[in-house]
Amino acid sequence: MKIRDISRMAWDQVKRRKVVTGLCMTGISIGCAAIIVALSIGQSAQTYVTDEVNRNFKMDEITVTPGGGIPSQPSGGGAAQNNENLDPGKLTAQKLEIIKSLNHVVAAAPFEDAGYMQMLTVDNKIADVQVKATDLRALKEFGFKFKQGGVTDLPGMVVLNYGATLGLIDNETRQKLYEQMGADPFNSDLMNQYNSLSVLPSEMYRQQVQLQATDYSTTEGKVKLSSALQVGGILATAEGTDDLRASYEKIMYVSLETAAMLTEQLSFGNNNGMTPNVEENSYKTVTVKVDSTDNIKSVEAMIQKLNLSAMDNLYQQEMLKEQFDMIKMAALGIGVFILVIASISIIVAMTMSTHQRRRQIGIMKVLGANMGQIRNMFITEAALLGLLGGLLGVLFSYLIIMGLNKLVGTAGDSLNFFIPLTTIPVGLAFAIMTGVLSGIYPAISASRTDALTAIKRD
Repeated sequence: MKIRDISRMAWDQVKRRKVVTGLCMTGISIGCAAIIVALSIGQSAQTYVTDEVNRNFKMDEITVTPGGGIPSQPSGGGAAQNNENLDPGKLTAQKLEIIKSLNHVVAAAPFEDAGYMQMLTVDNKIADVQVKATDLRALKEFGFKFKQGGVTDLPGMVVLNYGATLGLIDNETRQKLYEQMGADPFNSDLMNQYNSLSVLPSEMYRQQVQLQATDYSTTEGKVKLSSALQVGGILATAEGTDDLRASYEKIMYVSLETAAMLTEQLSFGNNNGMTPNVEENSYKTVTVKVDSTDNIKSVEAMIQKLNLSAMDNLYQQEMLKEQFDMIKMAALGIGVFILVIASISIIVAMTMSTHQRRRQIGIMKVLGANMGQIRNMFITEAALLGLLGGLLGVLFSYLIIMGLNKLVGTAGDSLNFFIPLTTIPVGLAFAIMTGVLSGIYPAISASRTDALTAIKRD
C-alpha cells in the first residue's frame, strides 16, 4: 500500500467521522491558539517595552568619554602641554572625525551638558531649562524631528525641544502660585491650576530669549544675563509622549561656538553659571549613534582602540530579554498543558474509533494489509486531525489578537499586539505532534486486531 493510498484512506475517515473530527480539532485548536497567543503577547510586550527603553535610554547609542592616559604636565613651553602623545586618552576633534568615519556609525557629535539655567522671554516669562552644547547640524542624524524651523549653525541661534515651550509663565505669577501651594499643599484647585499652567504652550519659534545665571555663593545673589538668542527651531516630541510628560524635560540645544560665548558671559569667578570648556577642540562627552544594536559591541571595540572609554545601554535590553524569555516559557508551558489535555481526548476518540472499525481493519488484513500499514493509516489520520486543529487554532489566534487590539485601543494605550510569523510554525508543530503522539496507542491497538475474530464478531 502506497503512502498516497494511506493518506487518502485517512482523509476519508476524517471526513466521514465528523463528530470525532470536530471534538479532536476543537481540543487541539484551543491548545494551539493558547501557545500562539501567549507567545505573541510576550513578543508584543517585549517589543513595546524595548521600544520604550530604547526611546528613553537610546540603546543604539554609545557614550564616549576621555580614556586613560598619562596627563600632560605644564612646562616652560606650551608645546608639551598640548602634545596628544602625552595625553593619549584625550577626546579631541581629530578623534571625533575618526569615529565618524567608522563603519556602522550613523552620527557622532559632542553633547556637553552646560547645566540648568533660567530662560527669559521678551514678555518676561521664565522657565528652567537644561542647556546642551552640540553640533546642531547633527540633530537630524540622531533622529530628532523638527516641529518648526530646522537646523542652523549661525552664532546665537538655539533649538528648543517641545517641552521647553510649555509652562512659560511670568516670575511673579509663578512665585505667587508656589507660595499658595506651600501654604495649602492639599488644595486640589491649586494643584489643577499648576498642572494646567505646566502644559500651557507658548509660541517660541523665531522669538528672542536670554539666559540668566545667579551666583548663589554670595548673599546678594548676583545675576548675569546673556546676550539675546534667537530660537531657530522647535523639536517635535516622541510618539506617544503627552504634554504633561514633555513638560518635565526642558532642553535648549546650542552650538559649541554659542556655548563658548555664553560661558564668557555667564561664568562667575567661582565657576558658577555655565560650566566652561576645559580645552578648545577637546570634549568631555561624545554621543555616537550606530545603525543597529547588533553592531554596538564592534563599534565600541574600535573606539576603545583610540584610548577612549565607551559605554552603552545594552544591559537594559539583555535584562528585558531574560525576563520575557521566562514569561514566554511559562506561556509555552500553559499551551502545552492544554494540548496534553487535548491529546487525552484524541486517544479516547481514536481508541473508540478502533473498536468501531474492527470489521474494516479485519477486511484490510484479509486483503493483505500488514500491521505497519494499518498503524501508518491511524497515525496519518491522527496527524491530519492535528494539522486541521492547528490551522483552526491559527485562525482563533488572529481573532483573539484582533479582539485584544480593539480592547487596548479603546483604553487608549499605544501597545499593539501582533502575531510574529515564527510563532505560527511553532503552534502548528505542537498541534501535529500532539495528534501523532496521541494516535500511536490507538494505531498499535488497531494493528494487533485479529482479522478473523473481528469479521466473525461483526
